[in-house]
Amino acid sequence: MTTEGTTAAVPRAGRREWIGLAVLCLPTLLASVDLTVLYLALPHLSADLDASTTQQLWIVDIFGFLTSGLLVTMGTLGDRFGNRRMLLVSSAAFAAASLLAAYSTTPEMLIGARALLGVAGAAGMPAALALITHMFRDPAQRGMAIASWMSCFMGGLMLGPLVGGLMLEYFWWGSAFLLAVPIMVLVLVVAPVLLPERRNPGAGKLDLLSVAMSLVAMISLVYGLKKLAQDGLTAPALLSMAFGVLVGVLFVQRQRRLTDPLLDLRLFGISTLRAALILGLLVSALNGGASLLVTQFLQVIEGLSPLRAGLWLLPPSLAMIIALFLAPGLTAKLKAGRVIALGLGIGVVGYLILAQVDSVDGLGMLVAGFAVLLFGMGLPSSLGTMLVMGAAPPDKVGSASSLQQTSNEFGISIGIATLGSIGMATYRSELADTVPDTVPPDVVEAAREGIAPASVLSAQFPDLLAPARAAFTVGLNNVAWVSAALMIGLAIFAYFALRHTELSEMTPPTDIPPLAEQATAADAAGVEAGRTDDAPQTVPPQR
Repeated sequence: MTTEGTTAAVPRAGRREWIGLAVLCLPTLLASVDLTVLYLALPHLSADLDASTTQQLWIVDIFGFLTSGLLVTMGTLGDRFGNRRMLLVSSAAFAAASLLAAYSTTPEMLIGARALLGVAGAAGMPAALALITHMFRDPAQRGMAIASWMSCFMGGLMLGPLVGGLMLEYFWWGSAFLLAVPIMVLVLVVAPVLLPERRNPGAGKLDLLSVAMSLVAMISLVYGLKKLAQDGLTAPALLSMAFGVLVGVLFVQRQRRLTDPLLDLRLFGISTLRAALILGLLVSALNGGASLLVTQFLQVIEGLSPLRAGLWLLPPSLAMIIALFLAPGLTAKLKAGRVIALGLGIGVVGYLILAQVDSVDGLGMLVAGFAVLLFGMGLPSSLGTMLVMGAAPPDKVGSASSLQQTSNEFGISIGIATLGSIGMATYRSELADTVPDTVPPDVVEAAREGIAPASVLSAQFPDLLAPARAAFTVGLNNVAWVSAALMIGLAIFAYFALRHTELSEMTPPTDIPPLAEQATAADAAGVEAGRTDDAPQTVPPQR
């Protein structure tokens, strides 16, 4: 718990820290680019490697599966063994896996390389965010540093298709992976000089069973959500999610019994951190659902290539980056809850614009609405990360970083599955009612599987095209209306849950004892039910 005197004494970062921030942003940018870089390259590499449809799906998805499944483990490992060390190991592994991916000769080899890239990415991202929190103790500087880091992550997602397209224009598909090698080598050279080491010397031993349970639970849940988005309420999707929930419950029960848990559940007792994680999960869900439908609209309704679609997405991406940098400054005048509520309110306006998009002349309105939406999303995205990292005790920032990123990854999967399902249900209903009798019933049934097959079938049945585009657009409109209503509720939650939170009061002292020594009688008050071992029953201070 801090006072004004403590806050004023917090050291400010200098030139070395800001140069170090650039080093931390590089692997984050590359990891996020790798999530989307195959959008254009997939047809080329599939033809070159003779990959089946199932293999193509694994080539694309394995990176995200392992990243989301290992974030909690890697964040905790960073606390135990050192965040700089984790970053160096991650960079070396990422460079080696990128070489392996670039020169893969079989689909299995490429899937294995992408799996290694996912593991390396999961190791690097929590370490980078934990180091940023450690290096930038001044609230204003930390806000700008986190905004810079997040802009690299968000920008990388949008740059991925553009990078893949440009590399294919002049080289072969493997060249998209080779970009990472010299950059990661640079990180390996300069990181030991510019970055401090940060670890928790009091951390206990690693529980391997907890690692396995965490990985299985997250991969099962994410896989089930992806199947739900692709195929609807099928048995494989429901069984995968149910199995993930079961393993997740067992994982939580095990953490309560362990003296040295993989995930310290007492972190959830910090009200600010808990509220920020909930916001991160739900904001990512709404953003993920909208992004899916907007991307499909650009590529299928407007008929743009992934490269041209990526160019149209640059203005919304720029709007979000601007908001990321504006957020820390706004908190100097407004409390964090009000700034987040303001951002979500702007996001509601963006959704209302998307609700008016037309299938014939809707490109301009779509891009404008998405830009307003992402600008609004930028404020809670930036502040949510700052709140999580500012509320976490210094010896747990790696774990807090992994929780923040896991909530974002999991939220995107939830949004794609749920909001995507709403859009698909609307599409199928609208299409069945609007297709003219000139289109055979079996063709209509095939077209109801999605807008992509409908567009292919329209080459033979031109009367199918306009109703299919209109039906998809109505689905987009309905998702926008639902999302706007949900975001209003989320804005109200943010306003009241964080109405007393001041970022300037969340700067930890430069030397804080380990978590077990921080408790006060008030902090420990509600935790007895969450501990069943003989470890000290304490909680971090509320921030």
